Amino acid sequence: MRFSAEDEAFRAEVRRFIRENLPDDVRRKVLAGMEVSKDDYMRWHRILFRKGWVAPNWPEAWGGPAWTVVQRYIFDDEAGLAGAPRLSPFGIGMIGPVLMAFGTDAQKNEHLPKILSGEEVWCQGYSEPGSGSDLASLKTRADRVGDHYVVNGSKLWTSLAHHADWIFCLVRTSQEAKRQDGISFLIFPVTLPGIEIRPVITMNGLRHVNEVFFTDVKVPLDALVGEEGRGWTIAKYLLQHERFSGGAVGELKTALQRVKDIAGRETNDGEPLMADADFRRKIANTEIELEAVELTTMRALAAHTADQEVGAVSSLIKVRRTEVQQMISELGVQAAGYYALPHNIGALKNGWNEEPVGSEEFNALVPSYLFLRAASIYSGSNEIQRNIITKAELGL
Repeated sequence: MRFSAEDEAFRAEVRRFIRENLPDDVRRKVLAGMEVSKDDYMRWHRILFRKGWVAPNWPEAWGGPAWTVVQRYIFDDEAGLAGAPRLSPFGIGMIGPVLMAFGTDAQKNEHLPKILSGEEVWCQGYSEPGSGSDLASLKTRADRVGDHYVVNGSKLWTSLAHHADWIFCLVRTSQEAKRQDGISFLIFPVTLPGIEIRPVITMNGLRHVNEVFFTDVKVPLDALVGEEGRGWTIAKYLLQHERFSGGAVGELKTALQRVKDIAGRETNDGEPLMADADFRRKIANTEIELEAVELTTMRALAAHTADQEVGAVSSLIKVRRTEVQQMISELGVQAAGYYALPHNIGALKNGWNEEPVGSEEFNALVPSYLFLRAASIYSGSNEIQRNIITKAELGL
């Protein structure tokens, strides 16, 4: 992949816009690896909306910027390098494209403008207790009763449900057909009677995910997206968007540079940690792996722009990208040493009785390390991705 002069001019425009418009307090949080609040990413969402850049993957007819796939990659890369927060992916990146492909005109006209402006915030109701990577085994039911569905069951690991207004949800509408053919795709507000959202505090002490319980929730029939029993097709379409999103590695480069900066200041027996040959080897190995992810993504971009078959590359990138994320988070904790643990944000919020020590940049190292154990699990576990790669590329 070689960027054209027009691509480089676009990169300069994106870099300048982010530098001039990203709020300094948000940038500081992201570059320090700290927790970003709903208000933080929604402020950035609204800034991008006013510019017309909030939905890089949307067509111009629905308010997208009509960017090429290369421009989308450049924007994602520059945003990561500059410390811009990632927007919640569930509206712009997931349900938006699904409604464009499968929704009715009424569904599109009601929801797409509100998703674009940030008026509606969404979450994803896929995983359940016992139905994660084996999503076809889900048990949440939606039974037709008159002019509505009655939904009963529960969802687990529902990211940012406590921030959401609406949920898109896989439900079982038939027990007769094979597992995949009995699944349908519904959209409805999380404020309906009978819905309870309970926090799940992850091992970093923070609330990213939730349990969602449905007890006799009445959902109108027009909440169905596509045909009844065709939810599995829609789910696969959506997961393709989810797994390939975030292919650019700008934010990973920023995170690795943060580790290198720490290691350049922290000492080991009076010498900077970066002077330690073993630690330098770990840094170098991680940089090589990160560059390999970037080059693989670039090859996929080149193939896409040449209208060539990309194959299972989204699964390949997902596997290696999440593994590199974990490598970087491990190096961060190693670099900070004993300064890292007192900065467990969850412990501080829940009554830690010691003042934090050291620099602010240590704040998020342990929470990031702990939370990113899940990176190789969410969006389809890496084991599942390897099965996809094996089937698609090796025919096994």
